[in-house]
Amino acid sequence: MTNAWTIEDSEDLYGVKKWGAGYFSIGENGNIQVAPNHRMPEITIDMAEVIEEMKAEGIQFPAVIRFHDILRSQVEILNETFLETIETAGYEGKYVGVYPIKVNQMREVVEEILDAGEPYNYGLEAGSKPELMAVMAYNDNPNALTILNGYKDEDYLTMALLGRHLQRKMIVVVEKFSELEMLVRLAKKFKVDPMIGLRSKMMVRSTGKWSSSSGDRAKFGLSIAEIVNAIEYLKENDMLHCAKLLHFHIGSQLSDIRKIKEAVTEGARLYAKLVQMGVPLEYLDIGGGLGIDYDGSSTTTDSSRNYSTEEYVADVVYGVKQICDLEGVNHPNIVSESGRAITAHHSLVVTNVVGEVSLTGTKFDISAEEGEHVLLSNMRELVTAQEMHPQERYNDAAAYKQSAYEAFKLGILSIIDMAKIDTMYWQILSDIHNALDDETRQIQELDDLEDSLASQYLANFSIFQSAADTWAIGQLLPIIPLHRLNEKPEVRCSIADITCDSDGKIGKYIESNQISENIPMHKLRKGEEYTIGMFLTGAYQDVMGDMHNLFGRLTEVHIFSHDDEPGDFYIEEIVPGHSAEKVLETMQYNTDYMAKVVKKSIDREIRKGNLAPREGVRWTDFYERCLAGTTYLR
Repeated sequence: MTNAWTIEDSEDLYGVKKWGAGYFSIGENGNIQVAPNHRMPEITIDMAEVIEEMKAEGIQFPAVIRFHDILRSQVEILNETFLETIETAGYEGKYVGVYPIKVNQMREVVEEILDAGEPYNYGLEAGSKPELMAVMAYNDNPNALTILNGYKDEDYLTMALLGRHLQRKMIVVVEKFSELEMLVRLAKKFKVDPMIGLRSKMMVRSTGKWSSSSGDRAKFGLSIAEIVNAIEYLKENDMLHCAKLLHFHIGSQLSDIRKIKEAVTEGARLYAKLVQMGVPLEYLDIGGGLGIDYDGSSTTTDSSRNYSTEEYVADVVYGVKQICDLEGVNHPNIVSESGRAITAHHSLVVTNVVGEVSLTGTKFDISAEEGEHVLLSNMRELVTAQEMHPQERYNDAAAYKQSAYEAFKLGILSIIDMAKIDTMYWQILSDIHNALDDETRQIQELDDLEDSLASQYLANFSIFQSAADTWAIGQLLPIIPLHRLNEKPEVRCSIADITCDSDGKIGKYIESNQISENIPMHKLRKGEEYTIGMFLTGAYQDVMGDMHNLFGRLTEVHIFSHDDEPGDFYIEEIVPGHSAEKVLETMQYNTDYMAKVVKKSIDREIRKGNLAPREGVRWTDFYERCLAGTTYLR
């Protein structure tokens, strides 16, 4: 029989092209394809071939796969879009962007971004002392900026001044007035001119999860009155010439282009007024916020954006130009701190489904027995009552189950009776759901059966380690099968992880241009691995994971595309994930001591004659091997 399901049907269901940004698609063979180099879209990588090579290398699930070419592509696209727009607009300033490493501080990620950004003098942003230590070592391009945000102490500011001694373009962005006082004092002590930026609290308010980044109650920045006071303070200390940058930021993952336009207008106007006051500013830092379309809807929802990168850049460049021309001031060099847009697409988590939890899949003999309780007889009649109205049948089944539950608590029904009741109940609900038509679906209780009957697929990973934002703030991340997309997915399910936590499950899925509580997937086949991917995890998820249940960091697989290699790719590096020993030591356990204690216990049983010596040695080796092994399921 010909399978009527097509890859176009899967595309309609999962929306891969809509959120894939040109990098991900469904191949004719039903496998996810990756085109990581935007300059060479004809080079495509089959995810099934990547997984086969990972297995050949002995890499176990779960794993993080990084496509470094996607990182490079995103850096190039952002910088070249600014360059082209600036030239077209006749804009007289430059674009000198920076990557905020808080979004993903992994060394390999930072190195790749810097390498791709070197032709554009693309720099880095730090928001803490450890991040500053990292960017000082890695951002040695004398023409690239290093933007220093966040709250600062003397060590932080002193290190920034060391950067100035090293001829680095390190701009200290003042978040509160006391930082400026401290910076001026240290600059005089070390006899070096700092490059100073002033962060403004914006009056325009963004929307969404990060709207508190702007407005009077914003955590960071100076009010207009404080900015004026800061300028007077610099004048008093003969350091006004050090004021180089005005910075603003209205939030992460900005979904509405209108808010961006408002912020640019306000920021450019403030910049122009400060220049007219004699402040020698050179840079306007528009902050981060360039969003990505997680759900592919191109809307103003928290997980989307209603604009393209090209529109974003044009609104920034033309917006700043218009205000500066009206105010009669020179066009500033534009700085942006886009992190999510640079990193999100390059990384995905790949894992396997290790089991299914289903309410309807349990096999149990529900045959009638002489003298059985009337509740069982009544429920059994409903099993075959196909002619009943679905609402009436559902109401009766729910009532019988509740009565049976009460009878069981009173000792009237046996555990076997309850097993039969439970089996018949879920069989009835499944039959009702399968028979629903357009009319009966209008009944809310019946339409909700789809969610009640959905299975749970148990995936070999920890949400708290690999997708913390899905749990913490309800972030939507696309999660789909990596193969069999030319087959119809017939099982509605949600994805649960292997942690001992009821919150360890994905609660939002992309389904046919809407967000659902579960998603169709394929039936599991005995003896055949079912692999799924969680996409767009490169921003924040790589660095925010915790040690819940002592599940450590995943093994990473770094991939580059190359048209002379089999499959158009090669694995450039494998970074092993945390062993059980590593995560235990992180929590202050002494694993050498633990191994010795277990060995002593085994030796004691050997002396008592409860274990054979050879068997005892095997158990000792097994314990030590588990300490050195993966924290995830094998």
